[in-house]
Amino acid sequence: MIIPIRCFGCGKPVAHLQEEYKKEVEKGKSPKDVLTKLGLERYCCRSLFLSHVDLLETIARFKKS
Repeated sequence: MIIPIRCFGCGKPVAHLQEEYKKEVEKGKSPKDVLTKLGLERYCCRSLFLSHVDLLETIARFKKS
């Protein structure tokens, strides 16, 4: 699904960082380094990005018209 707008643990806005995170990781950079560069220091925010699985395309296949 889509990443939450705010972190569940601390409430920090994080959704606007998802695109940059995906681009940097696809280039081959370490997720740890990318998260630090984006300013995500708390473990609750970091876990959102590390554990996120994008299922939007999979779910869209089963959408009824």
